[in-house]
Amino acid sequence: MIEKIVLFLLEQQGMLASRIEKLGKQRAILQEQPDISGIAELREAYREVGVDLIKLLKFVDLNATGIRKILKKFDKRFGYRFTDYYVTSRSNHPYSQLQQVFKHVGVGAVVGALSRNLAELQERQGSYLSIYDQPSAALKDPIIDMINSSVDKLTRSTNFLRFLGQHALILDEESPSTAGEEEIEDQKYHFMSLMLNLVNTFLYMVNTYIIVPTADDYSVSLGAASTVCGVVIGSMAVAQIFSSVYFSAWSNKSYFKPLIFSSIVLFLGNVCYAIAYDMNSLTVLIAGRLLCGMGSARAVNRRYISDCVPARIRMQASAGFVSASALGMACGPALAGLLQWKFKIYMVTFNQATLPGWVMAVAWLLYLVWLSISFKEPNRATEVNDATQNPASGQRVDIGQLENGLAQPLLTDSENKQNGDEDEEIDDSEEASEDSRKPATSIGSAYRLLTPSVKVQLLIYFMLKYAMEILLSESSVITNHYFSWNTSAVAIFLAILGLTVLPVNAVVGTYISNMFEDRQLLMVSQITLLVGIIFSFKVTRTYSAVQYVASALITFVSAEVLEGVNLSLLSSVMSSRLSRGTYNGGLLSTEAGTLARVVADCTITAAGYLGVGKLLNITLLPSLVICATSIACTFLTYNSLF
Repeated sequence: MIEKIVLFLLEQQGMLASRIEKLGKQRAILQEQPDISGIAELREAYREVGVDLIKLLKFVDLNATGIRKILKKFDKRFGYRFTDYYVTSRSNHPYSQLQQVFKHVGVGAVVGALSRNLAELQERQGSYLSIYDQPSAALKDPIIDMINSSVDKLTRSTNFLRFLGQHALILDEESPSTAGEEEIEDQKYHFMSLMLNLVNTFLYMVNTYIIVPTADDYSVSLGAASTVCGVVIGSMAVAQIFSSVYFSAWSNKSYFKPLIFSSIVLFLGNVCYAIAYDMNSLTVLIAGRLLCGMGSARAVNRRYISDCVPARIRMQASAGFVSASALGMACGPALAGLLQWKFKIYMVTFNQATLPGWVMAVAWLLYLVWLSISFKEPNRATEVNDATQNPASGQRVDIGQLENGLAQPLLTDSENKQNGDEDEEIDDSEEASEDSRKPATSIGSAYRLLTPSVKVQLLIYFMLKYAMEILLSESSVITNHYFSWNTSAVAIFLAILGLTVLPVNAVVGTYISNMFEDRQLLMVSQITLLVGIIFSFKVTRTYSAVQYVASALITFVSAEVLEGVNLSLLSSVMSSRLSRGTYNGGLLSTEAGTLARVVADCTITAAGYLGVGKLLNITLLPSLVICATSIACTFLTYNSLF
């Protein structure tokens, strides 16, 4: 049946393309001999093709709904969760007929040709200036808006943007299908508020990594061992485990208030971190980092993009979220390398250890002022207008025809009404389907939605975050012990590592992901990460900087590639019920990654008691074991990763 639908879809695409080609010949004649009445007739002919195209897209949507209902009915009758397996195993498989529906390259070409020609006729009428000569011109024809709305429901942006967006794990439960819903999204969206969320993400990542090059020296100046830097760095992640939950719950009611609270807490946390030097108190130092972790509003940033940014630009906003995180990760150590001054104002000391705290306190104070002035709380009480309005008068758009779609969808009224029993079963199936789309209401209910494939992906995410945290957090101690690097050298090294994030993602998202399946990239990147970890071990008397830097680059770049592929697969195999609510997929991935950072930083501090000379090998050993375990688990679930 699916093959029949796909063949019909391809046939209709060809017919639409043929009609557009014939209209193009008429348009070429009118270019030579302009005729106002002929232009109006040609524009109307293009619009008729547009109406038929929308009907074709509606046909695809109806049949996708039909497939869902059939699978839900199967689940109900046999008591087996076949739906998740069927969709995940076929959505990205190269031989699946569903690829023609999901990718619909032919439909995209038809949409592009129709939109361009209709827009030029609509805007220029008789002048025939190219639409590309005036790229800022708005496309006002309602047919184009309706086509774009239909296409947006079936597809999203380019591979690179999608690849970056999946790093954020901002999942869409369903795309908007009506003009009324899009209008509500536009009312909720505020560009400056989005920018404030992205700036919050950037500043938080800077705040996280700005202390890494100097945390060991700061710990020593307070009378502790250099390896206590693991606790100092990791205490922020400990608090983030709890803050992610209450910020996610708080964002169900407001976005402005949690962002205000976050900024205040981060300001106070950085002040505590800075004054700990003059107070000579390691307790105040760690308390400051705990306060910084309690101000982690990444859950709010994710939720704002997911709930308040229109679907047409949501993928770009998600990519911006990831880019802001990557840029903050690189800027943090680089900024620490610049803060090498030492002076006193009254009784307050400013040096390379305390300046990161003071700089970030000022940054959060300025951000708080900007937030108070510019943020706009979205209206959560907006209701959907059921009536679809036509913005232009004199245009013939038969909405009834568009709702009916083309003939022969998978589910028809006659099939639904064969007998009373069938009708009742379908209603019950629909009821179950509605329940199945409700978000998880607790950690327990979220955990029950995790399939073996999802659990493996979360394990991989834990592993890669653990390996990266070990590498980054102990870098200052290791490089000082073996190579006598100063703070500036460590800062440059960490900044270079951070700057590899976006170029690597660009190459993988634009080229490599088009050449190989995600599960293939997942396995290869894990093996490469394992090689990087093995190469990092000190097995001889001498340990060179070349070996350390090369192994660190292999480990870090492999982990970055793995993170993108891992979250790409996680977003496809995770239940749609985890796309909304407090206990969403983003929260689960954040908790897994944060827990990995906590365990890694505690491992560094614990291993430090055995001596700095043994620190490297002892901390790498758990990374090796966890990585090997994740590779084995990936191999066992390989066939379910689509």
